[in-house]
Amino acid sequence: MVDAAQQIYGEGKVAITRVFDAPRALVWRAWTDPAMMANWFGPRGFTSSVPELDLRVGGALRIVMHGPDGNDYPMKGVFLEVAPPERLVYSNIALDKDGNHLLEGETTVTLSEQDGKTTLYLVSHMVGRVPIAPQMLAGMEAGWTQSIDKLGELL
Repeated sequence: MVDAAQQIYGEGKVAITRVFDAPRALVWRAWTDPAMMANWFGPRGFTSSVPELDLRVGGALRIVMHGPDGNDYPMKGVFLEVAPPERLVYSNIALDKDGNHLLEGETTVTLSEQDGKTTLYLVSHMVGRVPIAPQMLAGMEAGWTQSIDKLGELL
């Protein structure tokens, strides 16, 4: 995951809590079904594809966000914890077109249900690995907020 010996060009952390008027099983499915995830992951104006989602500890996750600028923004990760239907933890690494690491971090998603509504608590921490990383980190909160807004619309 994050190699402490590498140069760090900034860090970012986002914590979002959101209540959805949807059962936890459906919200879990939106996070773990590639077709559903492709419908909401990424900021507004972006589409996404999820070519790999191996839902097990050690399983791979790959998502490609397709930007309105015509560029693709790939990420990869590995599931570190899978506890259906309440908790997902995965590493996430933003890549350039050559597979070099731009950002490295970890995301934790926790879901709890009460009275048919689901509370999502998301924490994502990223470390920049390239000089342009501070610009990318500056958009992290907006990107996650817009993604979670799209998730709410899908549910």
